[in-house]
Formats: sequence, structure tokens, C-alpha cells
Amino acid sequence: MTSSAHEDMAARADRAWWRRTPAVLTEPRRVFAALADDTEDDLDARQEPLTAIVFLAAIAAVLSTPATGRLLDDPVIDGILIPVLAVFTGGFYAAFGYFVLGAAVYLGARAAGSRGSYRRGRHIFGFSLVPLALSLIVLWPVRLALYGSDSFRSGGSDAPSGDRIFDVLQIGFALWSLALLLVGLRTVERWGWGRSFAAVTAALAVVAALVALFSL
Repeated sequence: MTSSAHEDMAARADRAWWRRTPAVLTEPRRVFAALADDTEDDLDARQEPLTAIVFLAAIAAVLSTPATGRLLDDPVIDGILIPVLAVFTGGFYAAFGYFVLGAAVYLGARAAGSRGSYRRGRHIFGFSLVPLALSLIVLWPVRLALYGSDSFRSGGSDAPSGDRIFDVLQIGFALWSLALLLVGLRTVERWGWGRSFAAVTAALAVVAALVALFSL
């Protein structure tokens, strides 16, 4: 194969995975089924979409923590620092979470009888985060438009009803991601719902064990 032909194939694979990324929300089985292609071009083509998904999802998770909601209670912290902190912290948690939580998915799938690789487990986990990444684009502009800096201050104009509404919506996006993880495992492994649910449950047990370990 000539160099130009190889580059053309790689470019087509890149475009295909960028198109598939939003399609996870509407046609998840088709997108997860495409993970069966383990050619180098296809594996490389997933990296940029996966990086974007995991990074955006991590920022959404960081912004949703109670600690972030109290940042401006500290007079030392200026509002300008919040996006910097969110991006910096989100980048750290994106790298950490992708490999650690991806490992939890891999171990959960192995416990249910999967022979898939750690990389495949990470990719299933990564694409299941699209709803959580979407929450950053959908929920936070609305919240900031309604409440501004009070979103990061205790007892602001968003308390208590606004806080609760957006917390519930954020949880809804997180549960959507969890449902996609279930669909992803079922599709890639060609399992029934029961076995797929067992794999997700085992993955959550691994996460719980890690949280308990780091809490000691």
C-alpha cells in the first residue's frame, strides 16, 4: 500500500469516528459494534474523539462537586480562576479516570467472562461518557446564564431550588452514561442483559473498593 493510500484510509477512519461520537446518543449499538475493528488505523482514529469526550466529561464532573460549588466562599479565589481550575483539575481527572475507571470496566467484564483487552474496556468506558460530556455543553451555559457566579457560592441565588434542579439533571446525564456502558458491554461482548448487568455491577464494585481504599 502506498503512503498516500494509507494516509487516505487513516483520514477516512478519523472522520468516521468523529461522526460516530455524537451518534452514541442515538445509535449506541452501531457505534459500540464498530469497536470490534482493531486495525491500527481504526484504533488511532479513536484517540482524538476519546480524548475530547473524557476531558469534557471530567470537567463536567469537577464542576458538579460540592467543593466547586463553594469556591467563591473563599475571598482569596477570584471568579476568573474558576475556569482555569476546572480545566486544570479536569485534565488531571481525565487522565486518571480514563485509565483507572477503564481498568474497573475491564476487570468487571473479565469477572463476567470477557476475554477482551484492557484497551477495549477503556474504549467502551470512554464512549459511554458522551452524555456526561454533553452535560457540560448543555447544562452549564444555562446555569451560568441564570445564576452567574452564584453557581460557585454557598447560599447564592441558585439555592436551594436551582441547586437541586441542576443536581438532578446532572445525575440524569450520569445515569445515561451508565446505561450506555451497559449497552456498550452488551453490544461488544454479545451478551444478554443479565450478564452485561453483572459486568457493570462488578465494575462498580471495583470502583467502590478503590474509593474505600483511598479513603483510609
